[in-house]
Amino acid sequence: MEDVIRTYVLPYDPRRPVVCFDEASKQLFGEVRPAERPRPGKAARQDYEYERKGTCNQFMMCEPLRGWRHVKVTDRRTRLDYAECVKELVDVHYPQAEKILLVQDNLNTHSGGSLYERFTPQEALRLLERIEFHYTPKHGSWLNMAETEIGIMGKQCLDRRLDCQTKLASEVAAWESKRNERKARIHWTFTLAVARQKLRKLYPSIEA
Repeated sequence: MEDVIRTYVLPYDPRRPVVCFDEASKQLFGEVRPAERPRPGKAARQDYEYERKGTCNQFMMCEPLRGWRHVKVTDRRTRLDYAECVKELVDVHYPQAEKILLVQDNLNTHSGGSLYERFTPQEALRLLERIEFHYTPKHGSWLNMAETEIGIMGKQCLDRRLDCQTKLASEVAAWESKRNERKARIHWTFTLAVARQKLRKLYPSIEA
């Protein structure tokens, strides 16, 4: 936990950006009956019944200090999908960075092994040499600011029925663009001092 918090308070350095990574599944729903448009004196009405249209996945990448985020919408969230995201992060979004400090949950797919499953050993090693992993503790995924961004996206963009992955990706891209234009940032106040006070019961007791 303290490793992640210490990483967050590092001064901004474009050569060593702190990037948070997380993923979330989104269920797709279609309308069984067309919604009724609003009329004078009456609000729009939507039938409570819906049709399940499957699911898709969203990989969230964000750099809190720069106020930047990018969402990659995919069919699944396998090791290979994760590896593709890491490659995109390194080669497309941060080609000039010496090292990317990547904060993420400790899922079994979130490891260097996923890169070796997807790419040649030479390519996997090249990518890994550009990444410095920082894992949130077990049951501590709330420390990942990417999870916060996913929550904001859910409230601002995905709080309605979307019936296909293409439409969801389009809506997410528009949300991402507007939020990046504003350089919206997360006001993070959970410092080491706060952690040691609020979570003191989790620290080992050392008697003098």
